[in-house]
Amino acid sequence: MRFDVVTCFPDMIRSYADEAIIGRAEKKGIIEVNAVNLRDFARDRYRHVDDTPYGGGPGMLLRCDVAIPAVESCMEQGEACRVIYTSPAGRRFDQKFAEELRHEGHTVILCGRYEGIDQRIIDCFGMEEVSLGDYILTGGELCALCIIDAVTRLIPGVLGDDDSSADESFSSGLLEYPQYTKPAEYRGMKAPEVLQSGNHREIALWKRAEMLKRTLRCRPDLLQTAPLSEDDRKTLERLKYEEDK
Repeated sequence: MRFDVVTCFPDMIRSYADEAIIGRAEKKGIIEVNAVNLRDFARDRYRHVDDTPYGGGPGMLLRCDVAIPAVESCMEQGEACRVIYTSPAGRRFDQKFAEELRHEGHTVILCGRYEGIDQRIIDCFGMEEVSLGDYILTGGELCALCIIDAVTRLIPGVLGDDDSSADESFSSGLLEYPQYTKPAEYRGMKAPEVLQSGNHREIALWKRAEMLKRTLRCRPDLLQTAPLSEDDRKTLERLKYEEDK
């Protein structure tokens, strides 16, 4: 899988992509992360990439005659790829979106900067606008890195155990259950005995109940769309009753 990130700050992308799991995935040839410097496509000797907006208003906008050629440089003739613009006005990035991108062979990400970008850049490529959440960052590089990180870890062979990307929060529509490791007791705090019992059926039931409990407490909105069995619904009713007591 290939990611091309079009940015004014390519070193921000490379410094993260060269490290840890993402860096190892690159060395294995599983992914490729390219940081494309917008300033290389500037049209003056001062390497300006932005200008004042027509019609007035605060801030500066990324120029279309800089950004469009920069994005085009990432796209091979006839190749199908996803083209994303990191924008607070975009679709909220979530696990479902990460799963979608995992099946793409090539994703191009244009990092937002300044007050925004010339609308013609978005229109030229039919860009998908993507946001991390309802807040404003100084630039889209963090969003681009979050996308790359979330997608990369879903690709087989990236994590030490491929099940790690499935057995966690959001993969089943619910939050993940709490986890424990050695020692079994520390400062009077004990790991649940059921997890040490070796009874796989009881452990599975405990984990599912804890997932439902944590989701009900922290993200009840997820329960509206999570695939729930009849047993899950009974467990939720019991949990709600216990909380109301």
